[in-house]
Amino acid sequence: MTTERAEQDTVAFEVRDGVAWVKFNRPEKRNCMSPKLNRQMLRVITDLEFRDDVGVLVLSGEGTAWSAGMDLKEYFRETEAQGLGAIRQAQREAYAWWERLRWYQKVTIAMVNGWCFGGGYGPLFACDLAFCADDAQFGLSEINWGILPGGGATKVATELMPMRKAMYHALLGENLKGPQAEAAGLVNESVPADKLEERVTEVAQNLLRKNLATLKATKDAVRRVREMTYGNAEDYLIRAQEALSWHDKSEGRLEGMKQFLDDKTYKPGLGEYDKSEAASAGD
Repeated sequence: MTTERAEQDTVAFEVRDGVAWVKFNRPEKRNCMSPKLNRQMLRVITDLEFRDDVGVLVLSGEGTAWSAGMDLKEYFRETEAQGLGAIRQAQREAYAWWERLRWYQKVTIAMVNGWCFGGGYGPLFACDLAFCADDAQFGLSEINWGILPGGGATKVATELMPMRKAMYHALLGENLKGPQAEAAGLVNESVPADKLEERVTEVAQNLLRKNLATLKATKDAVRRVREMTYGNAEDYLIRAQEALSWHDKSEGRLEGMKQFLDDKTYKPGLGEYDKSEAASAGD
């Protein structure tokens, strides 16, 4: 018999060198998402979102899985037995933290270290970037037990994959290994399992060197303009840049131009401007 985890123990996290490493922490259940885990995950990411010592959030899983999706017993059977109110409450608890993650203040990275199934596609899409181990497995297995890929999973597949690949993926219920998931567009890169954390750390540290206010504006822009006409996107991006220029108190845009045009200390196409120089100039 497996001892039931307390709600606060369903998610683990630590902050190291500007990166919040957050983990699904139900390895005995292959990190399936239960109502308890969903409630705790919202608390954890909310507490981390505006911390000054956090610039990037990485979402991973304890043990051999990232997340095998929704807990069939706790999320489906037990809530359905309680009626429509319980079903809606469980759905809202899951969707709430996925939505928070989509529009998170900091850049987010999914580090898929193992199984990613069904409901796991929700937080996978919510993260801005995604890297996986070559032996990770991705699957929409819902077709195999009589439901459709819900909770946004079908939307995620059609957003990230070409239509024919998404249709095959959803209808056949066959799993994709890491390199196949990369080829299909589910992740940015697939790497050997023993190199996964190293690669994600490298990407996270590269992000931390950039202007954090601009990163937030850029990630929001990428998500928003996907749903806009070209003309609407042009207008949105103009207004977004105006807003960024106002809200970025480090005046990164001006400092970047100064370092390129006047100081000639960097080239925008080859890297980011030096934030430490900007900070010292403001002292």
